[in-house]
Amino acid sequence: MRTNSSSYTQTAVCPEADGDGHACTALAQNLVGHSPPFREAMELVKLYAAWSAPLLIAGETGTGKELVARAVHYQSQRRHCPFIPVNCATLPDTLVESELFGHTRGAFTDASQARQGLVRLAEGGTLFLDEVEALSPRGQGVLLRFLQDSSYRALGGNTLHHADVRIVAASNVDLHEKAAARMFRDDLLYRLDAFRVSLPPLRERLDDLTLLVPHLLAKAARQTDGFARRIGEPGLALLRAYDWPGNVRQLEHVLLKAHVVCQGSEVGVDDLRRCTPELAQVGVPAVPAATPPHSLRAAKRAAADQAERRFIEDWLSRTAGNISEAARLTGIERASLSRLVKKYGVKARALGSV
Repeated sequence: MRTNSSSYTQTAVCPEADGDGHACTALAQNLVGHSPPFREAMELVKLYAAWSAPLLIAGETGTGKELVARAVHYQSQRRHCPFIPVNCATLPDTLVESELFGHTRGAFTDASQARQGLVRLAEGGTLFLDEVEALSPRGQGVLLRFLQDSSYRALGGNTLHHADVRIVAASNVDLHEKAAARMFRDDLLYRLDAFRVSLPPLRERLDDLTLLVPHLLAKAARQTDGFARRIGEPGLALLRAYDWPGNVRQLEHVLLKAHVVCQGSEVGVDDLRRCTPELAQVGVPAVPAATPPHSLRAAKRAAADQAERRFIEDWLSRTAGNISEAARLTGIERASLSRLVKKYGVKARALGSV
C-alpha cells in the first residue's frame, strides 16, 4: 500500500467490521449534522477513506478538522496502525527534518541518542499535519521531497527508508490564496490537494443546531454533574441568531458553561447570556406561540408524543443513528423502535454522520 505520486491504492471502507468499530462509532457521535453541506462533506470522508492519496481538509477554526482526519483513518485499512497528529506551527524550522524523519546519535549538538521521527512512528497509518500553512519554506521543501516518492533519510543517517504512511493535512486558511501570494509552495499544494474535504462553518449550517445542541448538552452533562439539561426554543433561537466565528468548538464551550450556570432543567436565554458576553449583544428573534391543545386529553397526548420523540432522538444521537444499538440499550424491540422512528419522522441516518 505505497503512497507515491503516480499510484494510489484503494482500500475497503469497513466502519464497524471489527474491534475498531467502537472508534468509528465514537467519531460518528461527534460529527453530528444533517444539513446538505455537512452531509456532502461526510460523504466525501467515506469516499476518500478508501484511498491512500494525500488528503487536504479545509475549514475554519473549530469546524472539526482533526475529527474528520481521524474518521478518514479509522474507516480505512490503516485503522489498525497509528494515527499521529502534529501541529505544524510547533515544528521548529531548524529541526523540522529531525522531527519528521528522526535523527542519528550525534547528528547535531544536542542529539545524545538516536530518535525516530513522526513519519516512522506513523508507519502503516496516518500522519496528520494540522495548520500545514505554518510550515516554513524549508519545512515545505522537506515535506515536498518526501511526498514525491515517500522516501527519506534520518538526519545524520545514510540509509534511505521508504515509508507506508498516508498524509492528511489541514488548514484554516485558503492555501490557494497563500500560493498565489507566494506564501505557500504551489507544487506542495498540488501534492497535498489530491483529495479535498471542505468543512462548512457553523453559520452556514444553523439547521444543524437542533441536533448539535442536545448532543453537546449531553456531552456537558457527562463531563460535569451527569444531570441532563435541555434547551428551550427561545434559547435555540438566540443561538441561531449568532454567527459563531469559533464554530462548533465555540458552541461546545458556550453550552458547557451554560450547563454549569443553569439552575434548572432547561437552559434559557439568561443562562446563555450570563456565561457568554457576545450573546448579550444578540437580539432574540420572536418565537411564535404554539396553539394550546383544546382539551386535557390532547395536551397529555401532545406532551407524551414530545417526550417520546425526544427520547428517541437522544438515543439515536448517542448511537450515531444505529437503530439496532439504540433498541438494545433501551430494551425496546427493534421493530417497535423502527415504528416510532417512522411515526415521528426521525431521520436516524442524520443523527449519525460517518
